[in-house]
Amino acid sequence: MSEIAKFVNNGAGSITPAIAEKVMRQLPQWKLEFTQIHAPLFPHLVDQLEFLANSVEDVIEGAYKDLPYAALTQAVFALLYSHKKVGIIPDSILNLGYADDSSVVRAVLIQNEKAFAIYAGVQGTDWQRITSQP
Repeated sequence: MSEIAKFVNNGAGSITPAIAEKVMRQLPQWKLEFTQIHAPLFPHLVDQLEFLANSVEDVIEGAYKDLPYAALTQAVFALLYSHKKVGIIPDSILNLGYADDSSVVRAVLIQNEKAFAIYAGVQGTDWQRITSQP
């Protein structure tokens, strides 16, 4: 298991239902913020963040009940991590600022690829557009 996957799994272990609900209330604003990300080296990042945000919303609102809890907590962790402007690599660093965000998001998608692919299909979302591949 990669160090990023370990980091994600450790962080997801601290996500409680209360934290998930708090994140849920902030997602409309965060989605707008995510659309402002300019990261040409990570072209899938904005779509991936929007996908994770939608999945968290659907699960917490009860509209989708088949996402494993581990995938939900990892998605919440990735959204929290990506929302912070200072992470392992601060977002303000030219060209590299979103490398850590992208790595965290990709680790979540890769670890839960089957579950998220099913969710994408149910939602009518093109999984290839969200792809966990670079």
